[in-house]
Amino acid sequence: MPIRIAIIGPGALGCLFVSLLFPKKQSAKDSLWLLDHNQERTTLLTAQGILYETDKGQERYPIPVSSDPQAISPMDVVLFCVKSHDLDGCLQSCLPLLSPQTLLVFLQNGISHLDIQERLDLPTAPAFASSSEGATLLGPGHVLHAGRGITCLGFLQKPADRQQQQLAELTRILQEAGLQVALSQDIRTQLWAKLFINAGINPLTAIYNRTNGQLLTSCAARSRLKNIVHEAEAVARACGIVISVDPLQATLTVCKSTAKNISSMLQDRRHKRPTEIDAINGAIVREGKRVGIATPFNEEVVQQIKKIEEKYNQDTTRIEEI
Repeated sequence: MPIRIAIIGPGALGCLFVSLLFPKKQSAKDSLWLLDHNQERTTLLTAQGILYETDKGQERYPIPVSSDPQAISPMDVVLFCVKSHDLDGCLQSCLPLLSPQTLLVFLQNGISHLDIQERLDLPTAPAFASSSEGATLLGPGHVLHAGRGITCLGFLQKPADRQQQQLAELTRILQEAGLQVALSQDIRTQLWAKLFINAGINPLTAIYNRTNGQLLTSCAARSRLKNIVHEAEAVARACGIVISVDPLQATLTVCKSTAKNISSMLQDRRHKRPTEIDAINGAIVREGKRVGIATPFNEEVVQQIKKIEEKYNQDTTRIEEI
């Protein structure tokens, strides 16, 4: 049965997913769209296509791009690849794409979006995703697939049978596109596992203006990283989150394996864009207050990043894709 998929946001992950899916969709009856709020960039991407690059070379794909959700009929699956602080507004603008049968999949950093069903009174339970794919946006519509990872998909609440079937079908499609994808029965745990890593790495790379690996060469940065992750772990345990892998060791391993990587928060700082600090370390602070766990080290980096953001003038109404 044909399936209609829309990917919202032409950032690194949005361009990566749409690039991998497009070759499979070309020869099928399925349809695939990339949605971008920016009309000028939509025109550019329509003319030039999406450029997918690996260490083996480049491929350019003529992927359909639109900035007008009303011009596209409702989708079976909508994957949101925008920054967490833009998610609510983006969802409202994309209402024409949605029907009661549409499966919504949210792929954001942090955990501040996990209450979106209750907050926006969504008619059906959405799915959530966590991905460790290495993707870097080199320019508009130009994505570098720098490293393979795993993408986990799952529901926070028990879904209807139709939704479960849709997510299983999406998993199959993504796997056929070459992604390593797994269905998770405990996606909250997967999201927290990624949160530990993001909380330890992202703010410090932005504060010190360093790559991931360079955090390990500074005694001060390494010490702060340990304290941030230990606080996050204490909060998670108080929240009842199951922890199967040591959060600090996992974070240090990622620092080493992605030593040359420029984190998304450091990229945001360099481009003078709003960061996701509220969804990452800010969420740890909020959860810590809720469960009675002090989080002074996370509070400190939140304040520092906020001060950095205050120094540059940015239009916060602009959707920033991840």
